[in-house]
Amino acid sequence: MEQRVIDTLREVFELNGFIGIETRAIEQGSSLLKKGETSKEIYLLSRLQEVGHESDTPVEQRLGLHFDLTVPLSRYVVEHSGQLPFPFKRWQIQKVWRGERPQEGRFREFVQADIDVVGDGTLPEHYEVELPLVMVGALERLRGFGLPKATVHANNRKLSEGFYRGLGLTDIEGVLREIDKLDKIGADEVASLLVSECGATPDQAKACLELAQITASDGAALIDRFDGLCEIHHIDMDGDDYAMAKEGLDTLTMIVDGAARIRPGSVIADLKIARGLDYYTGSVYETFLDGADSLGSICSGGRYDNLATQGSRKYPGVGLSIGLSRLVSYMLHSAGATASRISPACVLVAVWNEENRADSNEVARRLRARGIAADVAPTAAKLGKQIKYADKLGIPYVWFPNEDPADDGPDQVKNIVSGEQIDADARSWEPDTVYAQQTVTTNA
Repeated sequence: MEQRVIDTLREVFELNGFIGIETRAIEQGSSLLKKGETSKEIYLLSRLQEVGHESDTPVEQRLGLHFDLTVPLSRYVVEHSGQLPFPFKRWQIQKVWRGERPQEGRFREFVQADIDVVGDGTLPEHYEVELPLVMVGALERLRGFGLPKATVHANNRKLSEGFYRGLGLTDIEGVLREIDKLDKIGADEVASLLVSECGATPDQAKACLELAQITASDGAALIDRFDGLCEIHHIDMDGDDYAMAKEGLDTLTMIVDGAARIRPGSVIADLKIARGLDYYTGSVYETFLDGADSLGSICSGGRYDNLATQGSRKYPGVGLSIGLSRLVSYMLHSAGATASRISPACVLVAVWNEENRADSNEVARRLRARGIAADVAPTAAKLGKQIKYADKLGIPYVWFPNEDPADDGPDQVKNIVSGEQIDADARSWEPDTVYAQQTVTTNA
């Protein structure tokens, strides 16, 4: 099933002009720490002759497995900047490794699916509308696997920072990290952490939580609610703090209204979205599935202006990432998706006897030439055993070549799900769509 999901995402990404790349799994520790991660989250590597001496070398000077695909992208862009077309639109689907405690929905080794657009010096804001819409379109294609409707919740770091500063708060990164925990630990606990960890007063903490409660599906409503909150808390609308917030507000309004014109309801403003990592500089996104509150966000990302740099030259970007392994796990266990086939073959061609295997191979060749996945029975066992073999692999059709080559009679094909058996010609026969497109499991 995972491979079918990957193929679907890749097709959507390429339809939207994204270029596929693959980067190495191993990065320098100094690069891996660029996003503010701690060494505990990185799987560091050692050669056998170095075992026992790892502590002598700083993490920054060691090698480790990448834990996401954004850090490798930033290195890739810098290394290949002379050859890349900018803006550079890339998709990437690869395994990553993270120092997690294994539990439901969290893995040490998993697959991520990313799309990013990176500019040279500048990057137009319209990409901040385009990328969430591409992801919503990709997730919409996965609804055929049982996935519920997906909605992107967007915010802007400048909007939040300007409001926090207008309240008199100074530990902006700390406030963002605590607000990012809101769905996990609740408002009361977040308020307590804002006071104890970020130096906020109870009134300031309350105002931060009031900001986090604002949602809107259109720009006009968003502006009214945000400005109303600023008035309540006496934020100077002629000051620099509000000017910063207004810049973020304008971008967020553009995103919500721009998305609504193309896919109404697919992107909403949600001012509790914080994305605690400190490298985001503007728009931030989290994506949620209808009726799957316990799953949390299944796709996240944002705008980053300073992650990829080369001297004074900057490569700003915006990207979104799906935790694909986690999503597939949810689809199999909670969303009603079924992994009904082990084999990708739609047809098993029976073999009457080994002397006539060439005839069965020719049927399979003709079916494959027309894009119909086909396998040939491994032995000329009794037909009942060949049918049981197909059933065990989840192959819905068994093809019976004409038993007597001297006879011009037709071949026959049996749908072992419905029991229907009909005459068939490998040059023209088509499987029913429902059987041809069944999901194939990858972990049977």
